[in-house]
Amino acid sequence: MNVSLYQAAAALDANSRWQDAIAENLASSSIPGYKRQSVSFSSIQAGLMETSGTQAPDQHFGLPKDNSSIDFASGQLRPTGVETDVAIEGNGFFEVGLPSGSSAYTRDGEFQVNSQGALVTKQGYPVQGQGGPIQLDPRKRGVLTITADGHITEGATPVGQLKLTDFKNRQALTHLGGGYFQANSLSAQATDATGTNVRQGFLEGANTTPVSEMVGLLGAMRSYEANQRLIQVNDDRMGQAIRDLSGAS
Repeated sequence: MNVSLYQAAAALDANSRWQDAIAENLASSSIPGYKRQSVSFSSIQAGLMETSGTQAPDQHFGLPKDNSSIDFASGQLRPTGVETDVAIEGNGFFEVGLPSGSSAYTRDGEFQVNSQGALVTKQGYPVQGQGGPIQLDPRKRGVLTITADGHITEGATPVGQLKLTDFKNRQALTHLGGGYFQANSLSAQATDATGTNVRQGFLEGANTTPVSEMVGLLGAMRSYEANQRLIQVNDDRMGQAIRDLSGAS
């Protein structure tokens, strides 16, 4: 068995997923609160190399494997002056309702008020409060005030408190794309966010930049090309061996 051919093919597959993650990071680097995907590599035991005819024991060989994770480091806060823009300073996520009836979690606080007076995301998902979706009065809009603990008042009228949720195991969250996550696994273990401040009139930037992702993309492409060359070398070597054996017979 040509072990190096299998190893190069597995490396190509892992590099493809690395490039996919970088492409999504690049496309999403302008989304407020976006958390970058990162890819690391490890080796998994895949089999034994036969060493028959010798006294040496059979040797294990490994194949490269990619491991995806999310970098939940906070991005830089930037002021916008928009009363419906909010950023989380510290841990936690805003909870929003999806059309399917399930909940999603995001750090993107670029909210707006729709024609029915509901506080929604850019995609129109209702922003959840402690007692349900945040609902304002569509007939008489007063000045919107959001305190550091998430309480919202419209003029002098309290309208609710933002629901902030954190997770003991954030890596168990399912990445939906566009800065949204779902807690489909029980191992995520949702908890109330603590030690968190809400900043009205601010947005959290993505924790990645196009420049840093382009540097990673160059590394991924070079690795991909190196493994392509290795496959070509192995293919040429096997072709030569077949030609030599055919000539010998």
